[in-house]
Amino acid sequence: MGTGFSAFFAIETSGSSLPPSKPGLGDLPDNCISSIFTYLDPPEICKFSRLNRTFRGASLADFVWESKLPSNYKFLVHKVVNENEKPDKRLSKKEIYAHLCQPNRLDGGTKEVWLDKTSGKVFLSISSKALRITGIDDRRYWNFISTEESRFHTVAYLQQIWWVEVLGELEFEFPPGSYSLCFRLQLGKPTTTRFGRRICAVDQVHGWDAKPVRFQLATSNGQRASSECYLKQQGTWIHYHVGDFVVENTNMPIKIKFSMVQIDCTHTKGGLCLDSVLICPSEFRER
Repeated sequence: MGTGFSAFFAIETSGSSLPPSKPGLGDLPDNCISSIFTYLDPPEICKFSRLNRTFRGASLADFVWESKLPSNYKFLVHKVVNENEKPDKRLSKKEIYAHLCQPNRLDGGTKEVWLDKTSGKVFLSISSKALRITGIDDRRYWNFISTEESRFHTVAYLQQIWWVEVLGELEFEFPPGSYSLCFRLQLGKPTTTRFGRRICAVDQVHGWDAKPVRFQLATSNGQRASSECYLKQQGTWIHYHVGDFVVENTNMPIKIKFSMVQIDCTHTKGGLCLDSVLICPSEFRER
């Protein structure tokens, strides 16, 4: 099979006594090669574009990359690209795809959106600073600490409190599909030694084994989900799954409300880090 494949890409040798080689893919018109590229994943397109100039030119066609962009890409461009590019600069569809595959901040840097490079699926992360946290303004309970373990470089750390309540709200346009919403939490305070070694202080962790934490979400089109679990594992960031929701309508924003509560005034709890809320395609959740 390898020999046949190599011959398929054979280059004609001009001025030689050898008979001309058989036509290969490089002899096809650009638009034909571009049409073939629409059936490949973006990484495969990039690999083939390095084979020769014909493939490279065909890989730049707008309709190739538009087929890889999510259906809401114009909404994403308006949200994150237009803020950073000159108004008179027109980006190609390949440039838009590459731009959206990078982490893009929006809403004052409190949210980050990006595309999976292979599938073009949309991911969204919401910083703890974009959430309503009961007691966040009282440093006896909560405070924000800096850490490189967060994509936002800041997490909310709970020292001790009786009533834990975290609320969030989002209006966003997602492509059709099923999505999972998760809270990224850690029991223990992240820190580093002077030699750069990561450690996690767990001396303030307490109260999470008395009652489970309750997670909920609700959407503007009537979908609801909830889950409960005890927070047990210390020193590790974990994505706690709240629930799933389905987007059916293209180009239609959906409103999502979500929460995390542990209301039991018989005991205090503390030592919790709240980093962010992640919304991702459901098929990626286990990864």
